[in-house]
Amino acid sequence: MTDSDIDEVLRIEQQSFPTPWTWTMFDGELRNPVSSAYTLKVMRDGAPVIAGYMIFWVVYGEAHILNIAVHPDYRRQGIAKTLLDAAIEEMKRLLVYEVFLEVRRSNEAARALYRLYGFKESFERKKYYGDEDAIVMVLDL
Repeated sequence: MTDSDIDEVLRIEQQSFPTPWTWTMFDGELRNPVSSAYTLKVMRDGAPVIAGYMIFWVVYGEAHILNIAVHPDYRRQGIAKTLLDAAIEEMKRLLVYEVFLEVRRSNEAARALYRLYGFKESFERKKYYGDEDAIVMVLDL
């Protein structure tokens, strides 16, 4: 992800989450030394467009997936899996041994995807999203 991607990423973010990140939050992640931010682009009408994106931190052998989303037009086409595959490979290269993420309790599609990767539901964070609890999921690498 680059600065020039943020506007397009922000549109996906706003279509994907009830409390979306702001432009400033994405910009901050691009400058954060522990943050990795990736986009996956596809061709649409002869031009590349962002189909999905992912942001994660790696700190002392642990990774934390902060944000992952796919444009509504490209959901259920393997975009999230491709992003997760690439991120997990990068995490392994960086000697990560454990990966954490939070997911809305109501987001069963995401929870099912993470379970396919071996993530286990560990505990919940009450009102993490303000209006809803988060399930913390953990993957041992």
